[in-house]
Amino acid sequence: MTLSLYIARRFLGTVGRVFLIFFGILMLLDMIEQLRRFSDAGLGLAGAAQLSLLNVPETLYRILPLIMIMGAIAMFLGLARSSELVVVRAAGRSGLRFLLTPVLVSVALGALTVALFNPLVAATSKAYDAKRAQLSRGDGSVLSVADTGLWLRQGAEDGQTVIQAARANPDGTELFGVTFLGFDARGLPTTRIEADSARLTPGAWELSGVKRWDLTAANPELNAISEPGPLRLPSDLTAERIRDSFGTPSAIGFWDLPRYIDDLERAGFSARAYRLWFQMELAQPLLMVAMVLVAAGFTMRHVRFGGTGRMVLYALLSGFAIYFLRNFAQALGDTGQIPIALAAWTPPAAAVMLALSLLLHLEDG
Repeated sequence: MTLSLYIARRFLGTVGRVFLIFFGILMLLDMIEQLRRFSDAGLGLAGAAQLSLLNVPETLYRILPLIMIMGAIAMFLGLARSSELVVVRAAGRSGLRFLLTPVLVSVALGALTVALFNPLVAATSKAYDAKRAQLSRGDGSVLSVADTGLWLRQGAEDGQTVIQAARANPDGTELFGVTFLGFDARGLPTTRIEADSARLTPGAWELSGVKRWDLTAANPELNAISEPGPLRLPSDLTAERIRDSFGTPSAIGFWDLPRYIDDLERAGFSARAYRLWFQMELAQPLLMVAMVLVAAGFTMRHVRFGGTGRMVLYALLSGFAIYFLRNFAQALGDTGQIPIALAAWTPPAAAVMLALSLLLHLEDG
């Protein structure tokens, strides 16, 4: 028990130090980028640091598997150089039994990452996007999905229009049960348009089954106008801009993903990318275990055997290969070329089995 606690402290310490090193490097690089990007908006050093604190967690979250393998390599090298691995083996504990503690710690870190760090990253990403939009003074479209359907916002020189629809086709270019609320430059409502359907064409929405209210009139209902359509409503939206408004699945917290997926599918959109991301988050602890086992397979050996630098390089290359294959499988899963479960679980499961085979060969072979 004492040895296990010691190994757990060493492992957490090395992973924590690697995490802090990457955090410091990314903060410096991101602050420089924020100062360059928003120099025209008068952004100072304090503002750049604040933006970086909101932006860097997402990058750190994406590279956590690489941080894990680097921390594991550092721990195993430290134990090998101090001959502690030799002492552990001389005491009768096999290498595989010794690895049980780092594996359990990596599972716990993976679970805490998904349960706690993921929602934090989602919150900071949304805050960063809001501050960036404020600094950019952009009036681009914003899309959100809720229980009431989907909401869009489109900007114009004389004001903005908020669009609410009960459902839509998969790319958001055709809306059903739709309402258009027009606002002037002061934010006051000016018009309300309800339509049975709206189809996005180049430069305008084409509405059918229209009823229009002038909200600046004394009695809007008395002056309401009904038209069978089609009615063209100018718009600067495109299918690409609507699709980009969804953002990335990582911007949705892990605990909110199931509800968001249900809302998305109820609105008529495809939630495949979000379902895949949810499964990949569930597989995150297994990926962490794979990184620890890969690091152990190459570096859990005494330094007197030589070739330490080469073994570290092999371990790093293997970690990057697993990371690349995971992202490649995600791309295949997003496009529907392979099933979601296969894309999410195959890379970490295959990495664990290959690492275990290497360890069994080295320890018992």
